[in-house]
Amino acid sequence: MVTAARRWELWSTEACVIVTEPSMLDQAVDLSKAVCHDVEMACSRFRDDSELMILRGQLADGREISDVLAAIVRSALAAAEMTDGDVDPALGGVLLGLGYDRDFALLDEPQSPGPEAQGSIRVTTVAPSWTRIGLAGNRLKVPEGLLLDFGAIGKALAADWAAHRISSTLGCGSMVGLGGDIATAGEAPPEGWVVLVQDLPDDPSGCVRLNSGYAVATSSTQKRRWSHSGRQVHHIIDPHTGLPAEAFWRTVTVAAKSCAEANTISTACVVRGRRAPSWLRDLGVPARLVDSAGRVSTCGGWPPDEMAGQS
Repeated sequence: MVTAARRWELWSTEACVIVTEPSMLDQAVDLSKAVCHDVEMACSRFRDDSELMILRGQLADGREISDVLAAIVRSALAAAEMTDGDVDPALGGVLLGLGYDRDFALLDEPQSPGPEAQGSIRVTTVAPSWTRIGLAGNRLKVPEGLLLDFGAIGKALAADWAAHRISSTLGCGSMVGLGGDIATAGEAPPEGWVVLVQDLPDDPSGCVRLNSGYAVATSSTQKRRWSHSGRQVHHIIDPHTGLPAEAFWRTVTVAAKSCAEANTISTACVVRGRRAPSWLRDLGVPARLVDSAGRVSTCGGWPPDEMAGQS
């Protein structure tokens, strides 16, 4: 089966669309871009004209929101509940306080991961915030002063929605990748969807084959890093401290039936640190973890770092 692919820059990362019908590639890219635009206009924290930012400060008494934003909020609250609050959509204020106040490409050039300079970031205890968010139908209620952030779940949902829209509209197999979030839909190539799993160029790498309808997501403490108060920080926040999670894992990669689910689990694993493997075994999901020393461990049937089947 012949496939066709196109890549472009989006959200400070690389977007990629692959389809099993090369003649439909242009349409598939247009559909994917439309989905991503809808998600961005619904929930971007970096656009003053996004629905989320327009409604900021107006949600204390509840407001009706669009179907797209409601779906994103609903998925984010489900992720928080699934992870006992380790993935919390109400940490926008924490990220803002750490200097993540604009698109990552506009932040100061991040330094290479390494020993962190001693800064003056103060450790604080943060009460779980997601339980204070109310969503009934499309009516969203958020306490005053609480800033929402849907960066991770929004990107994963965009990959899921784009892959399914391409497949359902054009009738071909599709794979959509948005950085570390990869979703598939429709008929896969005979060899499956081959995905290279590697974060930075010098990191250990491996390939997996995804059957149609499966997704994979990687959460990393290495890439989205910037300097704040004389110290290197990253974007995955531990809701219990209000600080970037300890970088016990360089990366965690999870396969699941949706990119949103895979992203939720991989992000929670970074927050849980050394407790992650036992949780993953309880969930029974395939996962690949790379620790701070570059050592690879797997669970749930994830194949060795070589070409292998994954279903």
